[in-house]
Amino acid sequence: MIELYYWPTPNGHKITMFLEEAGLHYRIRPVDISAGDQFKPEFLAFSPNNRMPAIIDTAPSDGGDPVTVFESGAILLYLAEKTGKFLPAGIRERKTVMEWVFWQVGGLGPMAGQNHHFGVYAPEKIQYAIDRYVNETNRLYGVLDRRLQDRAFIAGEHYTIADMAAYPWIVPWKRQQQDLAAFPNLQRWFDRVRERPATLKAYARGEPLSNRPSVTEEGKKLLFGQTAATVASRA
Repeated sequence: MIELYYWPTPNGHKITMFLEEAGLHYRIRPVDISAGDQFKPEFLAFSPNNRMPAIIDTAPSDGGDPVTVFESGAILLYLAEKTGKFLPAGIRERKTVMEWVFWQVGGLGPMAGQNHHFGVYAPEKIQYAIDRYVNETNRLYGVLDRRLQDRAFIAGEHYTIADMAAYPWIVPWKRQQQDLAAFPNLQRWFDRVRERPATLKAYARGEPLSNRPSVTEEGKKLLFGQTAATVASRA
C-alpha cells in the first residue's frame, strides 16, 4: 500500500500517473495547500520542505519499516526502483531518463511555476517578470520539441518516468501563455501521453479535489508568503 499525500497540482499528478501505470494499490491523503495542511506537524515529520507530494510505502521491498519519500522526482525514482518499471536497467538508457527527470525538476517545473505565479496569482502585474518567465517557458518547450523530433518519448521509444515528470507541466500550456501548435513534436507526444488510460485515470482521481473553490486571498498568503519564521509558527 502506498499512502499518497497529494493535491491535484502538476507535481501531484506525476505520482498518480506512475501509480496508475504500475497498478500499485494506493490511498490518497489530501493535502489542501491553500488551507495550510502542509504545515501540520504530522505531515512535516516526513515532508520537511512543507510541500506535497509525499508518500509512505507501508510495504517496502526490504520488508522493513514503512519508508517515507518526499519530493516528486525522488518519489518517481523510488517507485520505479521498487517496481522495476519505467526506468531502464542499462546504464546509458537509465542515464538518459535521469537527465530528463532532473531537467524537469530543475528547469521546466520551477520556470513554469513562476510563469503561473506572475501571470495568474501575483497581486500586481509586473511585466518584466511575466515576460521573463513566459519567454523561459517558451525556450524550454523548444528544448523538449527538439528532443522529441525523432523519438516517441522523451528518453527514446519507451515510456518512462521522464515523460510522467514533464507531462503535467505542459497540461496548463494556455495558462503559461504558450501555443502548443507551435511545437508539433511536443504536441504529438502530449496527445499520446494524454490518451494513455493510466493518464486519464490519474487525472480523474484528482477531479473531486480540483472542483473545490478557487484559492482565497488568505490561501494565497499561505502559499506565497512563507518564510522560515512563518513556517515555524504554524508547525
